[in-house]
Amino acid sequence: MKLKTLSLVVLALALSGCGGVDPNSPQGQRQSIFKQMLKVSEDLGGMLRGRLAFKDQAFVDGAAKLDQLTRTPWQHFPQVRDDGEESRAKDDVWQRQARFQELARAMETSTAALVAATAAKPLKPDALVAPMQRVEDSCKACHEEFRAF
Repeated sequence: MKLKTLSLVVLALALSGCGGVDPNSPQGQRQSIFKQMLKVSEDLGGMLRGRLAFKDQAFVDGAAKLDQLTRTPWQHFPQVRDDGEESRAKDDVWQRQARFQELARAMETSTAALVAATAAKPLKPDALVAPMQRVEDSCKACHEEFRAF
């Protein structure tokens, strides 16, 4: 029985490595960061929408983490699209770099404003709704222009 279980584990590990994106590649790096950004953003939005319990310190920490994360994925977009790269990013990312960078800076500005909003004590969820909406709107704006769904 142990041999059968071990064989299944080895097979699962081997298959999980097939066809995936190299986590050390620029695409793998940015996908990892975007997944982290999504998770943190969903938690923050969940706290404001009542899906999760609102916890002051968790929100403050999450806003800071999101702000830090938003400053990192852009460095993993090479100036020219890598040949053969299967990506959800539209070719426009590379063809319209100025606009792409403009939206990246808007995202950074929105997360910085969210962090600034968390400085007001006592922390009031109602006061965080608008800054969080601006963060979500900045994500959406970039996705609508530059992500192939």
